[in-house]
Amino acid sequence: METKSNSEESRYQTKVKNFMGYSYPIDALTISMIGIFGALICVLTMIIAIPIPATQGFINIGDAGVMITGLLFGPIIGGIAGGVGSALADIFLGYAIYAPATLIIKGLEGFIVGLIANPKKNYKKLTYRDILAVVVGGMIMVFGYLIYETIIFGFPVALYEFVLNITIQFGVSVIIAIIFAKTVRRNIIDGLPEVFNKIFIVEVNKENSLE
Repeated sequence: METKSNSEESRYQTKVKNFMGYSYPIDALTISMIGIFGALICVLTMIIAIPIPATQGFINIGDAGVMITGLLFGPIIGGIAGGVGSALADIFLGYAIYAPATLIIKGLEGFIVGLIANPKKNYKKLTYRDILAVVVGGMIMVFGYLIYETIIFGFPVALYEFVLNITIQFGVSVIIAIIFAKTVRRNIIDGLPEVFNKIFIVEVNKENSLE
């Protein structure tokens, strides 16, 4: 027989607005996670910033943070934190010309990583979904900047940073994200049920939601 606490939890879960089982940023917890991981992504982007004079851009490992956020929390937090955190890093470092594109590109990267990996159902071990997620997300980043820089600077210049993006920024970030998913993601999610039980919305049948 369902306990009172379980019944209340079920009613809470069915009332929460969500996208494919991931809470929208309409509650304090989800907004807080976006703020915390957006700040983490911002710092991670800024901590190693190798300037590329030809494109007025820079190489960084912030994508590892974007991917990890998607692998941990799913598409909503991954997308918003990835886009906002990365765009703020561009502004703080003096690369504001990239901020609008970064907001979209990194936001889409985090969203797609979270969507494909679907940690709500697949976080207990590293699977092909995690590898596919970070590869697809990383390629969105690489080709997104190629398109943007081609528009701004022309294809020959954009191609130069494309090579650096795919060999360094993409490669390093994918490796870091996969190691994270393999080693510590499960411990984090299982160790913080008070967080993830609110972010991962349980799909409850109508029969189960009745007292």
